[in-house]
Amino acid sequence: MDQLSLLNTGISILEITYVIASVLFIIGLKMLSHPLTARRGNTLAAVGMGLAIVATILFHQKDGKPIGNIGLILAAIGVGTIIGWIIARRVKMTAMPQLVSFFNGMGGAAAALISMMEFPHVNPELIAEHGMANGHVLAILLGLVIGTVSCAGSMIAFGKLDGWIGDMRIKAMKYVNLSILAGLIGFIIYIMTRDVQASSELTPLIYIMFLVAIVYGVLFVMPIGGADMPVVISLLNSFTGVAAAMGGFLYNNQAMLTGGILVGSAGTILTILMCKAMNRSLLNVIVGVFGGGGQSNADVAGTVKEISITDAAVLLSYSKKVVIVPGYGLAVAQAQHICHELDKLLDEKGVEVKYAIHPVAGRMPGHMNVLLAEADVPYEQLIESEEINTDLPSTDVLVVIGANDVVNPAAEDDPSSPIYGMPIIKARDAKNIIVMKRGMGKGYAAIENMLFYNDKTRMLFGDAKGTLQNLVNEVKSL
Repeated sequence: MDQLSLLNTGISILEITYVIASVLFIIGLKMLSHPLTARRGNTLAAVGMGLAIVATILFHQKDGKPIGNIGLILAAIGVGTIIGWIIARRVKMTAMPQLVSFFNGMGGAAAALISMMEFPHVNPELIAEHGMANGHVLAILLGLVIGTVSCAGSMIAFGKLDGWIGDMRIKAMKYVNLSILAGLIGFIIYIMTRDVQASSELTPLIYIMFLVAIVYGVLFVMPIGGADMPVVISLLNSFTGVAAAMGGFLYNNQAMLTGGILVGSAGTILTILMCKAMNRSLLNVIVGVFGGGGQSNADVAGTVKEISITDAAVLLSYSKKVVIVPGYGLAVAQAQHICHELDKLLDEKGVEVKYAIHPVAGRMPGHMNVLLAEADVPYEQLIESEEINTDLPSTDVLVVIGANDVVNPAAEDDPSSPIYGMPIIKARDAKNIIVMKRGMGKGYAAIENMLFYNDKTRMLFGDAKGTLQNLVNEVKSL
């Protein structure tokens, strides 16, 4: 077989492998939609990525020449694999949002670096024929801006979730961010309208764009507080997917293009759905001006009534239907396992137990689902807020564990409230309400929760894990 035939064979194998990898990505994503198949779906997607990487190393050709620095590539893959494996194995479930942000930031950084590397090497013949206003240059510039914003924003999100970066609230932030965004668009237009012989002549502008995009990524996330992080992480995830798709376009790599499109589209759809769940505007998400903090004009009326562990155990044990509303406090206390133990004890007593899952409860998309799945809570017990609301009038006891704003009636009753219009779990419709909290602190929206003063509500103060353990012990003794 001559050299040309070998080259064509290698290219064919590479293209076929990319198609197989793309199919595995799609199947894997589909399987991720259900907890019972999620692990296999994740494995399939990983296998697809592995196939694409191996095929690229073995069969990729440029100007008829194979990859020459395989040793360096394999070393980088090995180091990255080891570091990623160690981090993923050691991370606690409560730190999963930080891990997601960090990994997403690394993906954005990779896409941005690809663009920075490729810009000075745009084919001079392409520039001579079409100028700088061509799809190749546009893909590079979009990959640079979007990837950099995703990286910078994800790192800030990581810091905020980990508690070592605070919020920055400036009323004019919306206009500052819009101005920077307009400036980045202006950079793209300016570069694509320059009459140059080689793209390398404009390389200094690329570095300036990179720095401006970092500033935008930082300012975009800084005003956003922890309770709104699920939406931000979802949006940044979609940014990384789009940036990766730009890289796939540059290299004519079908696997990279397909993977980027899947991540970008899935992240965008999820962001839109979560914006609806929080009554947010997608435009406000993009310019970084949504987040907690505000005042409500509602007056606090009523008194807080407490309940003892014994009375709470009796109330739960002799109920027919119980709904548990988990929130970030459950994750912080790492109380998911003891919570599941409680629901199993109640189930043995003939009590029907369900979990009400709000779309933005926690600090990342699906945070409560992941947390409860880790505790082996059956997926059938997890009910979305819209569906569970219809069952609440017939619910004997609703138990709120570490949640606040997602059960706050101000979202329905107080037009002056910053969360007004946000769909909530209608906890007050239940016959009895038990709220587990450390104290009377407000939620991230910084407004009073009138549910705590409801005649049907009883407060059970203390650490969620310790309180649940005491409750389990008391239920066992009945």
